[in-house]
Amino acid sequence: MNANLLLRIAIAIILLTHSVFGMFNNGINDFGNLFLNQIGFAPYGVFLAWSIKLSHVAAAILLLANKYIKLAGFVTIFVLIMGIALVHFQEGWFVVGGGRNGVEYNFLLIIVLLAIMYPDGIIKKTKK
Repeated sequence: MNANLLLRIAIAIILLTHSVFGMFNNGINDFGNLFLNQIGFAPYGVFLAWSIKLSHVAAAILLLANKYIKLAGFVTIFVLIMGIALVHFQEGWFVVGGGRNGVEYNFLLIIVLLAIMYPDGIIKKTKK
């Protein structure tokens, strides 16, 4: 089992657990109504919340299937960056310890997704 596969499995598990539980405990609707609608996305907050979570499920499936990895990665990175901009940045860096609900976790997920998307590096070296 190679490192890329392990990372894809880990990210898929994170995306699925972060999404699926909210589908069954009203968390997605609450996020849409109580957060997104309140910060200016009304009346589309619930639609956006479901779109975000369904994109996580689709990305997890694609990562596990090793298909359309860059598409799954770019969409997920976009969602994570928006999460940083709208939620986490104002809380600082730390998720726990030196703070609460900060950007560090999203930052790590973005870096892992980039590593999965570009296993040979982003900048290709030319052969001489």
